[in-house]
Amino acid sequence: MDSYVRACIEEIRIARVGEETPLATSVFVGGGTPSRLSPELIEALVRAVPSVPGVEVTVECNPEDASSATFDRWRTAGVTRVSLGLQSTDPRVLAGLGRRHGPASAEPVLAQAWAAGFDSVSVDLIFGGPGETDDSWARTLIAVVGSPYAPTHVSAYALTVEPGTPLGADEERHPDDDEQARRYEIAEEILSGAGYRWYEVSSWAKPGYECRHNQLYWTQGDYRGIGCAAHSHRAGRRWWNVRTPDRYVRLIESGDSVVAGEEVLDPGRRAFEALAMGLRTARGVPHSALPDDLDLTGIFERSGDRAVLTVRGRLLANDIAARLLVNS
Repeated sequence: MDSYVRACIEEIRIARVGEETPLATSVFVGGGTPSRLSPELIEALVRAVPSVPGVEVTVECNPEDASSATFDRWRTAGVTRVSLGLQSTDPRVLAGLGRRHGPASAEPVLAQAWAAGFDSVSVDLIFGGPGETDDSWARTLIAVVGSPYAPTHVSAYALTVEPGTPLGADEERHPDDDEQARRYEIAEEILSGAGYRWYEVSSWAKPGYECRHNQLYWTQGDYRGIGCAAHSHRAGRRWWNVRTPDRYVRLIESGDSVVAGEEVLDPGRRAFEALAMGLRTARGVPHSALPDDLDLTGIFERSGDRAVLTVRGRLLANDIAARLLVNS
């Protein structure tokens, strides 16, 4: 862990010198299990990033790694937002997902996070796991948003099955599309009833607590990824680092490039991706981007000169995105 964090800090230094990287408006430490790092290593990472005053700094945390002492140290280091990977409060679902924390961990971890003084606390949930029912999913949502330590932000993702995993090899445990659609509708009903508003297909927040970092992705902003398999974007150029930690560390230590590949988007592709990502958000897309030959009844609602997906439309977002029209 020490050598990996040293390599990340060196990549940050190289980026600052070689690319005249602007100050960060947001920092997100995630894409794995950063909470396994010691508080000292998290602090070293966060402090290495040159950032603007008032920067949003998020660290992802598994419940079993949480403690008051850890959160206090993160807060002192400049972390402003914590994202808790609770996933579920159903013991069968947690067991099926191979998670190590128990179903009763939600409220104590939320309490610890708020006691540390973070500006915002987010919870990640997964629906469609093995053993889940509509009722147990609803109970998970209610346990989170009904807590006296309720988060300001909730992300709810449909379970996806990856090839080559134990779940992928067991077709009996694969989620059903219709069941997942129903669970999404349950999430919208419970979360909106508790004062959360969707602002991206998988994200709900109390007003003013939307994740600044994720909004950067959905609006094609520039971002710099640090670490193995990290992706970056600047002005239509995307590039990504080598995948494995060991190789990443070796390349950094030898002074070689860690970039594994890149692509440059032409104007047409950038315009289409702007529509496809905008479609997933509460801002929606221009009406002119909608095809005339598609029955959009019950899929969109008007918001000024823009079209915004309804709940039913959000369930079909990927299919609809493929039909959007880029206006020249």
